[in-house]
Amino acid sequence: MAERLAEVRTAINHYLDMSGTGFARVISMCSGDGRDLLGALAVRDDASRVEGLLVEYDPGLAERARKAIEGSPAHLTVRCADAADSSVYAEAAPAELVLMCGVFGNISDQDVHGTIAALPQLCGAGAHVIWTRHREGPDLTPLIREWFRTTGFEEVSFVAPDNASWSVGSHRFTGTPQPLDVGAHWFNFVR
Repeated sequence: MAERLAEVRTAINHYLDMSGTGFARVISMCSGDGRDLLGALAVRDDASRVEGLLVEYDPGLAERARKAIEGSPAHLTVRCADAADSSVYAEAAPAELVLMCGVFGNISDQDVHGTIAALPQLCGAGAHVIWTRHREGPDLTPLIREWFRTTGFEEVSFVAPDNASWSVGSHRFTGTPQPLDVGAHWFNFVR
């Protein structure tokens, strides 16, 4: 998991490096204690240009994330809520960067597909989505990559080491942003 976390941070920093100097709005679904985003921002001189929302259902993890962002130059809010509830994002969307780390491996294949189909509601034009998924059989990552493509995303990177079962994908939204369907429920955890 440490290698996967490092790769997610690399993808976050790659996006921030190529995105220019303006504000970057971030949404982190199922953010845990925020260590992926906060770890990436900790080594950046321009962290103050990042604003965003971290959504975590577990109160203990959400509180750890709140404590971790204290003193950060980034403008981040932590919300203890169900990340599958679209209304949580009413004030945060559209974003330039959406993090979906630890989501796709814990929901049904059907919900993965449906959640990807809903991402144009969270993404602004040109937004990037960074996601993770294990590759244990049956490996869903080829379908996930195809679902992103057919939803209006182009692949930026896909890292899947031969000696590990994890993968990290990054896709750029090339489609048309959609209005948020407030009140939708995108997925249920099955693990």
